[in-house]
Amino acid sequence: MAGGAFADQSKARNYEGKVTFYVLVTCFVAAMGGLLFGYDLGITGGVTSMEPFLVKFFPSVYKQMKDGLDNQSAYSLVASFFASITTRLLGRKPSMFLGGLFFLVGALLNGFALNIEMLIIGRLLLGFGVGYCNQSVPVYLSEMAPTNIRGALNMGFQMMITIGILIANLINYGTAEFENGWRISLGVGAVPAFLLCLGSLFLGDTPNSMIERGQHDQAKAMLQKIRGIQNVDEELQDLIDASEAARKVEHPWKNISQPKYRPQLTFCSFIPFFQQLTGINVIMFYAPVLFKTLGFGDDASLMSAVITGCVNVLATLVSIICVDKFGRRILFLEGGIQMLICQILVGVMIALKFGVNGEGSFSKGEANFLLFLICAYVAAFAWSWGPLGWLVPSEICPLEVRSAGQAINVATNMLFTFVIAQAFLTMLCYLKFGLFFFFAFFVILMTIFIVVLLPETKNVPIEEMDRVWRSHWFWSKFVPNNVVHG
Repeated sequence: MAGGAFADQSKARNYEGKVTFYVLVTCFVAAMGGLLFGYDLGITGGVTSMEPFLVKFFPSVYKQMKDGLDNQSAYSLVASFFASITTRLLGRKPSMFLGGLFFLVGALLNGFALNIEMLIIGRLLLGFGVGYCNQSVPVYLSEMAPTNIRGALNMGFQMMITIGILIANLINYGTAEFENGWRISLGVGAVPAFLLCLGSLFLGDTPNSMIERGQHDQAKAMLQKIRGIQNVDEELQDLIDASEAARKVEHPWKNISQPKYRPQLTFCSFIPFFQQLTGINVIMFYAPVLFKTLGFGDDASLMSAVITGCVNVLATLVSIICVDKFGRRILFLEGGIQMLICQILVGVMIALKFGVNGEGSFSKGEANFLLFLICAYVAAFAWSWGPLGWLVPSEICPLEVRSAGQAINVATNMLFTFVIAQAFLTMLCYLKFGLFFFFAFFVILMTIFIVVLLPETKNVPIEEMDRVWRSHWFWSKFVPNNVVHG
């Protein structure tokens, strides 16, 4: 797509500044919001396979309990809209604190749950915690980070998600044999939540957010601190110009539907939609169940989940190293192709061994090859759609619709997490091995979507992203030349 896939970035400004220790520490602390999401995602699949947990709530109550667990995504979806308002009016920092606080109380309620009501209320609060963190943290990271390493610092959020999943898998593995092991697994989530609450008290808010609330002097001081230089006038003026444009927008939710914001609305909707339809949550959320079905024992199933968790962390590290060097598009495309190959091979293997009646077994060699394919799939996701699903939507929206755009991103993500969690077992019953081909079809669609529509956004200042759309073969039809946010 000459002149289309790669937009002209030559006119983008390069602000002065350096990478400071303060901005690295700040982004590390903020990224801990990802630990909450990752830990919760990893802990749920493991806990629901622990027999003492099922016995505690009895089979008849288990259905209610399972609904409570799955409905957490719906709670996160609702929370994202409240978080959008909080993030815009009060700043990114208070939203992160509230997210941590919700999660802290929810984890404690779950850990000490005596009945189904405590469990479901706890899940509701965990859902609100995840919704608030997923809304505020990616935006916070994109606004604080210097342009040339924005991708790497933003991906700290996804790195923390993968670490959270890995820690959850290790804790599940270690507590599986204890009668009250599920209490430990659920309650330990309070630890990262407490750390986030504590850390957020010492963080400064982003210059963008300060200017949005009229605090220009504080914004300049913060900009000098995170850029490590005194002369920040050019970047500060761009932020002020963007804020003044934002003030003219009274209804960001209505505004983002206007044609000039069509690229932002499209990517904030379709990237999280496609992210969930890669099939990753089916693998990670139900990994213990999947491996148990494939013939592994209870311990082996959790250990296999730990292996995929390690792959997840290491592959995300690859994306952090590569994203600002090679760009977003190349990671999207390579990851998509690798996931497609792995899904087709896994589907074929299960089809040949289990057929449509679901009866069969793998030899040790075949099971190991299946594990390799799943790890290769997880790696592909972890350096492409995993981190980029949070990075790209958080960096492409101008200030006036940034909170609304991120809320759409989180809400779409949680909506389809919820839909897939509800539909997974039914789809598995009817589609069997065809489930992998179902998701492979969507991987083909999403890869074509990226090839045709997503321009490269690396090294473009966040408040100048409109230049990328105006030089794109398709989006230039919607974004007029007189729209300049920076």
